Amino acid sequence: MFHPKTGRIKKLSQKYPDRILELEKIFDKKTNIYIDFANVIRWQDKLKWRIDLKRLKQFLDSFSNIEKIKFYNGKIEGDEKSLAILEEAEKCGYIVKTKPVKIMQLSINVSSISPNSPEILKNFIRAPLLKKLKVEAIEFLNHQLKELNQQGILFVQDLKCNFDVEIGRDMLVDYEKNKIENFILWSGDSDFADPVNQLLEDGKKVVLFATVRRVASELNELQKKGLFIFDIQKIRNFICWKREILSS
Repeated sequence: MFHPKTGRIKKLSQKYPDRILELEKIFDKKTNIYIDFANVIRWQDKLKWRIDLKRLKQFLDSFSNIEKIKFYNGKIEGDEKSLAILEEAEKCGYIVKTKPVKIMQLSINVSSISPNSPEILKNFIRAPLLKKLKVEAIEFLNHQLKELNQQGILFVQDLKCNFDVEIGRDMLVDYEKNKIENFILWSGDSDFADPVNQLLEDGKKVVLFATVRRVASELNELQKKGLFIFDIQKIRNFICWKREILSS
């Protein structure tokens, strides 16, 4: 079941045999993996180490029951970093699925509102929290925005590109048409609660590869139905950048 693709992986597997045994139990049947890379990027900032796409692919390819590894990430036309990530993923052999990132211009122009008005702030702060803020706090935040306006900054950009619909659809199609038994989702987004719940109710194994405190409460609740959460920090040395490997 586990056949290390490189000498490096073989050495690490001998050093961390318990990790390999745990993963062999997870990948015990026909398995597909779905990587929501926008989520993974946010994890990296929290973890303070980064995932090497080539090392990750080599490691996952070492498990014979893994059928396909699907990689989802948005494309920003003209952005070299965005395009480089997609190019690298394709070169490594992932099944890459992408679509344009929506770039929205959000106004922060407070010139036409009163200092204590939450009108502009409600575009950035969720209503339950905004209602809890004191008038002084709203006035302070509006003053900060006014200072930005005086510098000529009237808008900020917000990037949006969710793959919850595409990933959820692919998981259900793979179940119905491709007879996949195990579904490995690299994400902690609440939008996946419905398809994950459906798969669990149909008796399929679903495992989240995520990191502590980065899993939505809706998904945490599904642990009662059999959802398993695997902390990716357990396999850091197998998948991180070479210079970030921990010595022991």
